[in-house]
Amino acid sequence: MTGSETKDETRDDSGDGSWRAVGSVAGWQTAASLCYYAIFAATGFVRDAFSVSESLVGLFLTAGLLGYTVFLFPSGAAVDGYGEKPVMVVGLLALSVALVGVTFAPPSYLLLLVTVALLGAAYSTAMPASNRGIVAAAPAGSKNLAMGLKQVGVTVGSGASSLVVTGVAVVAAWQVGFWAIAVFAAGYALVFATRYRGNPGTGRLERPRLAGLGGNRAYVALVAAGLFIGASIFSMLGYTVLYVQDVVGTGPALAGGVLAATQVTGSVGRIGAGSLADRLGGPRGAATVALVQLAGAVALFSLLVGTGGSFAPTIAVFVALGLTIHGSTGVFYSCLSGVVDDGDIGAATAGGQTALNVGGLVAPPLFGFVVESTGYGAGWALVAGSTVLATVLLFVVRRRI
Repeated sequence: MTGSETKDETRDDSGDGSWRAVGSVAGWQTAASLCYYAIFAATGFVRDAFSVSESLVGLFLTAGLLGYTVFLFPSGAAVDGYGEKPVMVVGLLALSVALVGVTFAPPSYLLLLVTVALLGAAYSTAMPASNRGIVAAAPAGSKNLAMGLKQVGVTVGSGASSLVVTGVAVVAAWQVGFWAIAVFAAGYALVFATRYRGNPGTGRLERPRLAGLGGNRAYVALVAAGLFIGASIFSMLGYTVLYVQDVVGTGPALAGGVLAATQVTGSVGRIGAGSLADRLGGPRGAATVALVQLAGAVALFSLLVGTGGSFAPTIAVFVALGLTIHGSTGVFYSCLSGVVDDGDIGAATAGGQTALNVGGLVAPPLFGFVVESTGYGAGWALVAGSTVLATVLLFVVRRRI
């Protein structure tokens, strides 16, 4: 089946235009992110339940990212081979099961690492499958906006999980919040299976064509930028709650609200960035918007290096970081999908997400170690430096497009 035929099938599925299909995929992304990002909202509870240090909290997050990363290329190959729909349905059901499994880990820290790694493996289906669906479904001239709307599912899911997990913990055990999210995700998987039609793949499972992607200089530079973007984003996600609790001195529910606020502004940033990138046009427009957002994030992370303790300024900085670095991932994926052939989107997305995740694998434990030995100021300086490198690489990408 040709790329145009694939796109037409998704548009037919949408009924009154492809925006319905875009909405279905965005809803799936929200449900999947609710499951996965619940572990970031639970960092304070994990620290207390297992009596572990900040660096071991980072290892807990790393275990989830490791499972996520290891299974990205198999998931990308499955999407290209069998289409996104079956991968998305199975992936969301697996996320529900794994999330429940995490709650039965205490008091074994080793079992916790295993179950959260399985959660990450299930989440590996998210980006390759949802990006393929969005590229096929996006109306002409609105690809960046459609990708931004889909990426809003990540921030909405992450923000909602912060509110659910920390909010439920006020009146019940934190595990109850995990169970509620798992039930919701399983229900959406069943609805999605009946309402979303999807696009068929090649019908066979093949190794990703990495050699061809490796010869694409713009793609390689973009993947390299993703390494440092991931390091910054996952460090921020992993330690926002603990930073607000330890430095500002708030309770876990209010700290979770700050994390949720970053996800709300991240959603606004992704929609605004996608709309602006469409006006500028093509992958070059997406790269331009992402470049500006990352430059802004550098300045904001620098503010955290020398300040801390005041609640209002801290909220303002984190809210602005949502608009900038969290809001940049939609145009990042739009740019990535724009510099490769449609038939390689699954593999290309897996490569880009692998780079983001590798940054996330390394950075949170390192951030935690730096905090233990030096303090949060040095940790945020590390994140600011990582974002500087990402900004430089985005500049290279823009020049190559």
